[in-house]
Amino acid sequence: MFGINGGEFLVLLLLAVLLVGPERMPRYAEDLGRWVRKARGYLSTARERVTEETGVDWEQLDPRQYDPRRIVRDALVEEPAPKPRSARVEGGPAPFDDEAT
Repeated sequence: MFGINGGEFLVLLLLAVLLVGPERMPRYAEDLGRWVRKARGYLSTARERVTEETGVDWEQLDPRQYDPRRIVRDALVEEPAPKPRSARVEGGPAPFDDEAT
C-alpha cells in the first residue's frame, strides 16, 4: 500500500519503540487504531455521499474487472455497417434543402 517492504517496516517499528518508549507504545497504538477507524468511517461516508449525489457505480469503475484481451478482441471484430436510411419517402417527392447552395 505504501511501498514499504518487510525490512523497512521493522526498522520503522523499532524507531517508533525507541522514540516513544515501551511504556507509552500501547496508548499510541490505541490512538492510531482509533484514528484509522475514524478515517475509514469518513471515507466510507464520503463515498456513500458521492454515490448518492452522482449515481456513480463503483463496481463498474474497478479497473480489475477489465480484461485487455477481451477489449482488443472486441475492438478488432468488425460490426456490419448499418444500412443508410433513405430520406425519401416512397411515392413522395425528393427532399428539398432550402439552405443548400
